[in-house]
This record gives sequence, structure tokens and C-alpha cells, in this order.
Amino acid sequence: MLKNYFKMAWRSLLKNRQSSMLNLVGLSTGLACALFIYLWVADELAVDRFNEKDSRLYRVMENRARAGGIWTSPTTSGPMAAAMKAEMPEVEYAVTERPFDNATLSVQQNDVRANGKYTGPDFFRMFSYPLLQGNADQALAGKNSIVLSETLARKLFNTTENIIGKTIALQHQEQYTVSGVFRPGPANATEQFDFLLPVQILFDTNPYVGSWGNTGAHTRVLLREGTDLARFNSRLAGFVKKQTNGEVKHRTPFLKLYSENYLHGSYENGVASGGRITYVKMFIIIAVFILLIASINFMNLSTARAARRMKEIGIKKVAGASRASLMLQYMGESVLLTFMALAVAVLLVALLLPSFNNITGKQLALAVTPGMTGAFVLITFVTGLLAGSYPALYLSGFKPIAVLKGRLAGSAGELWVRKGLVVFQFAISAVLIVSVMVVYQQIAFVQNKNLGYKRDNVIMFTREGKLGAEEHLETFMARVRNVPGVVSATYMAHNMTGHNSGTSGVQWPGRDPEDRTEFENIAVSYSMEETMGFQVVAGRAFSRDLASDSNAIIFNEAAIRYMGMKEPLGKTVQLWGETRHIIGVVKDFHFESLHESVKPVFFRLNPGATYAAVIKIQAGREKETIAGLEQLYRQFNPGFSFDYQFLDEGYQKMYASEKRIGILSRYFAGLAILISCLGLFGLAAYTAQRRQKEIGVRKVVGASVSNVVMLLSREFLKLVALAVLIALPLAWWATHRWLEGFAYHITPGVGMFVLAGAVTLLITCFTISYQAVRAALANPVHSLRTE
Repeated sequence: MLKNYFKMAWRSLLKNRQSSMLNLVGLSTGLACALFIYLWVADELAVDRFNEKDSRLYRVMENRARAGGIWTSPTTSGPMAAAMKAEMPEVEYAVTERPFDNATLSVQQNDVRANGKYTGPDFFRMFSYPLLQGNADQALAGKNSIVLSETLARKLFNTTENIIGKTIALQHQEQYTVSGVFRPGPANATEQFDFLLPVQILFDTNPYVGSWGNTGAHTRVLLREGTDLARFNSRLAGFVKKQTNGEVKHRTPFLKLYSENYLHGSYENGVASGGRITYVKMFIIIAVFILLIASINFMNLSTARAARRMKEIGIKKVAGASRASLMLQYMGESVLLTFMALAVAVLLVALLLPSFNNITGKQLALAVTPGMTGAFVLITFVTGLLAGSYPALYLSGFKPIAVLKGRLAGSAGELWVRKGLVVFQFAISAVLIVSVMVVYQQIAFVQNKNLGYKRDNVIMFTREGKLGAEEHLETFMARVRNVPGVVSATYMAHNMTGHNSGTSGVQWPGRDPEDRTEFENIAVSYSMEETMGFQVVAGRAFSRDLASDSNAIIFNEAAIRYMGMKEPLGKTVQLWGETRHIIGVVKDFHFESLHESVKPVFFRLNPGATYAAVIKIQAGREKETIAGLEQLYRQFNPGFSFDYQFLDEGYQKMYASEKRIGILSRYFAGLAILISCLGLFGLAAYTAQRRQKEIGVRKVVGASVSNVVMLLSREFLKLVALAVLIALPLAWWATHRWLEGFAYHITPGVGMFVLAGAVTLLITCFTISYQAVRAALANPVHSLRTE
């Protein structure tokens, strides 16, 4: 019996080739979109969940009270890990960590750039980075030990075998002994590193890290089985205050599951407020809507051609077919077509996956796993049932006597349902069109906004090797300024792509003793304003001619407003207990993403505390100038490669996520509109066919082509116009919710929504115009010859 149902379903699909092809294209496109989104969402949900002890692995975060609210920081004091492990029995293991990026490791003449980090001896007991060589308990115990990734070991030694005990030079200075080789983490691990150093080295070389007043480290802990997190966090809240004998009261530490930070990493006033999980939810909804739109096409086209199947249904019912058997047959048609669409969708995904990976920046693979296979068979089956549900109920409900006489009962109800489904399709499409337009304009706004400094044609590179010594700075910089194409050059301790270093150590007359608001702390050299393009709105910049500038300070406008100073020039403040004279004020500038408001900032003259060289290059001479700088750098700093980054590139990376989401949204919106238009195209064809005799009569009595086109188009344009009216308020709400995540954003005007509605109507006109014009130009003799 089941075999016969599928045989009849196959014959029916072949008999109605046009509608079958339209449905196949729509369903396969919808399923391909859903499969792409499934792969992307599955990868997002799996980020950082590769650790075997994931459910017990936590980051220590801190809520820091300040004027105007609470700021949530991912950093802690250096001694936090050791103190928690010693005093809190629920903590099984804990490590202090800090990145060590862009380092040069050398074996003889082989120099390799790599990223690493300092970490504690418990690292391999907590995280799932299997040691291929070495002892997990001893790998990070010695002060001169270094643990390499398998990848880095091959680059340095051309092998991973028998390298324990061999020596590596770090930054061409210190010598370290290889104590282990580990397998790197997966591509979807947020922390990517190639070597590990004992954290004790960091404490020994940077004593300030060991202070409870400094917050430049990260703390990771592994809790014991059965620990009550809420109760533990309530005890942890006063931990910093206790360790500092009540001196530090504004910092409240708490634990956050290590693997949750990627998707749930946003906070507002100390409370978790989402993060990338918003995009995950959004794309799941988009996938559902795209499948719904594809299913609606099947419903509409199936019910539209119901008249062709009237006699078939009537004869079957007279012959004794039950409604249940007819429903099973029509559902079988839908399921069969959907599984055919799945095969096409899988082929499309296999072909387009490299391009999709390029857009998303991921390394997704179409691996045939039981989980994914089961998920998509289920999705396909449910989609097939959904698509075939209404046609099956509708077709199987015909009365045999009525259909054999040619009267289609219930046509008014069926017509309203079909109209409602068309409205739903295009309402979703209009929402997507508006959303894409808003995302595009916001990204353009971000890219073109005046940030308060000039980021074009500015490169940065890290001070290292010979440049790490302060006595060589001016010599090197003097030679840099003589390179043709260099406009100006300086040093600074900031990368302009986020919070780098903050302090609450600024004191001024009238400050609330309980106020712990942090000011961004930027150490600079001379020519800061010339190279970076900071605009000095009052006073002056640091001068080489004034030795007193070593005790001077420059604030931004936000800092001056916050301190409540009316005439700041010449006034003094205390910085870490030392008196500083205010010599200048710079216009506010953005050193964080536009998700954040401008924070108070100060500049202090201290070339030795800087870590990056900043060079402004003449526009149009970038290539030759960089070549000259590289030659100079290699001569001055042998053994180190000239690794630079354009300041604009770093800025753009802050918005890589939004840009990728915008591109994906654009593609998925376009495909949703395409699927909707396929259904509309089919409906227009059936409408024209159903009304061909009416059209013939109208043409005989004098109707023009334009009259006939308008007759056939009017009904669909009304439906789409109604869809647009429903969609625009929904689109306004959705886009405004998204824009609220930016402290600085566009304000979508009425014109944008009107344009989106006009685009939707224009697409509708193009979709139905072919069928309408074709029907209007047809010879009326052919349609009336049977009358």
C-alpha cells in the first residue's frame, strides 16, 4: 500500500512539472539555508565546550562599582588564584594567566613568531590540551620551562619526537627548556596559543602583577563536584575586600562558566545582558521562517491547482477511498518532494561551504554524523508534513458528488487562507529587507564615523628586542623620521581597539573618596597629537623643550567633565600620589568600539612605559615607505621580523562579527525573498490560467494589454501592500532593539522604511509581470474556441 502511495505521488509530481519544479527549487533552497544555519549555530554553541571538565571550569569576573553604574571586567588581581585555592575548599585547582602575544622563539637560526601565555602549574589538570610528551604535573613547575604546541614544535625542530630537554631562546634573550608538547585546541576555542610559560616568571619580572591593587591578570578555577555555585559566589563577593583589609571595596568577584562567556559575554550595570547568543537565536528564527516560506509555497501551489485534481478525488472517494488514505497520499507527495529537495540542498551546501566558511571565518565541515543526519532527516520530515498538511486536509475534504459535477466546495475559505499565507510570506521578507538595510547603514556609520583621531595610513608594531631598551628609542625614532614617506612617528602604550589599562588612582579636589571610577591610562612619547591626529582643544601637547612635562598630564573632554573642572589648565591632580599639572585637553576620541560610550582618559609622558611604535605614512607612498621601514628595522633589530598592523585594520576587527552577521543576513534575506517570489510566480501562472476565458472575453470587448495586466496584478499587489504595512512596525521594533546595543548608532528614518516597502512592491511587480503580460498578449481565440 505504502509503495503504491509513493508511486502515485511520483506520477503526480511528474504530471505537474512546473509546480513540482517551483516547489523543488523553493524547498531545496530553504533546506540549504537551514543546513547552513544549523552548521553555524552548532559551531557557535560548541565554542569552548571541548574541555572534559567544562561543567566545573570557571572564569573569575569582577563587578566594579563606579559613578554611573557597574562595570564588569574579565580581569582580576594576580594573587587571586593562589588565595582562592588556599582559602576556599570548593576550589580544586586554580591558575593565574596572562597573554604573551607575538613573541619570537628561536632554535639556532630558526626564528618563529607565535602567541603564548603565562599560566599556573595546574593548567593541564584543568583544561583538555593532551600532552603528547612530558608530565602534566611537572611541565609548568620549573621557572625555565616552556611547553610547546605540536604545531610550533614542528616549526622549530621539524619534529615532535625527543625534544624534551632541548633549549629555546625567547625574544633572543632568555633560554627556556622544553618540558612538554601539547595538542592544540580546536578551531572553535576562543583562546588560541602555541606555547605556555610558568606564571611565576611573570610575577618575578613584573612585581606589580602580584599586587591586589593591580587587575592585569586572568583567573581560572575548577570547582569540586557538587559545589553550589550561588552559595560559592555569595562567599566570593567579599573576597577582595577581605584580602585587602577593607581597602578595596568597589570590586565584587564572581564565577562565570568558562564556556558561557563566548555567547553570554555582555553585561549591563553588572547584570548579564546577552551577547552573541542574540545572533544565534536570530538565525534560528530566520531558518524557521525560511522553511515556513518554502512550505507555504507548496501549500499555495497545491491548493491553487486543486481544480485539476477534482475528478481524481471524486472517483477515488466513490471507489471507497477514505479521507485518511487520501491525506496519506497527498502527505506522501509532500514528503517525497521534500526529501528530493534535501538531496539537492546537501549538494548545494557541499558546493558552497568553502564560500560560506570564508564569509563566517569558520572551518565548518559537512561531516556525516548520526546527530546531524538524524537532525536533518527529522527537519526534512517535519517540513514535508507541514508543507503537505493543509493541501492534504483541503483536497481530501471535497465531497465526491460536488467535485464530479465540477463544483469546488469551500473555495472562499481556501482563497482567504491562501491570501493569508501570501501576506505572511511577504511580511517576513519585508522585515528582512528592512533589517538588512539597517545593519548595512549601521556598519557604514561605524566605518566612516569620525573617531576623534586619524587612523588612515598609520601603522603600529611592538617594541621588542633592542627597541625594548629605553636608551635606543630616540636613536631608532630619529632614523625612522628620515625614511622617505614618513610623516611623523611616536610611541604609545595603547592599541586603540579597546580597554588596555585603567586606574582609579587619579585624585582631584572634591572627588568622592568612595568613587572608584577608572580612567584609561595611556603612556606616550612626543609627537602624539601629530601622529595620531588627536585634536588639542585647550592648552598644548607634550614638548621636548620643557623638562617639567615629565610631571604633566593631559585629559580628554570626558575626564574634565567627570571631574567637574571649568578651567582645567594649570590645575593639579594626584596620580598614584604624585602631583601632576594639567597642560592640555584633547577632544573626546573612541578607543573602544561604538558599543561603548567615551570614557575618561589621561595621557602621561613616559616613553619607557610604552610598548608600541606608531608611524604616520604619507598617503599614496605606503608600499615604498613600509619597505624602507622594514629594511631599517632589520638592520637595527636583527633577529626580529617586522610585524606591523595598520591601525585601521585593528579597528575593523572590532566589528568583524557585525560585518559577518550583516553579510549572512543579506544572503538569507535575498533567498527568503527568492523563495517567496517563486510561490508568487506559480500563483500568478495559475491565476492567469484559471481566468484565461475571462481575459479572452475582456480583450474581445476592447480591453487593452495594460488593463489585463492590472487586472491580474491588482490582487497580488494588494496582498503584498498589506504585508508591508504589517511588517514595517515589526521591523522598526526589531532593528531598534539591535541598535540599542551600540552607544553610537544611526536613527533609521521614515524614508528607509518607505524604501523597503517600495522595494518589496517592486520585486512583486517584476515577479508577476511576466505571467500577467503573457496572459494579456495571448490570442483570445485560443481561450474562447470551446465556447
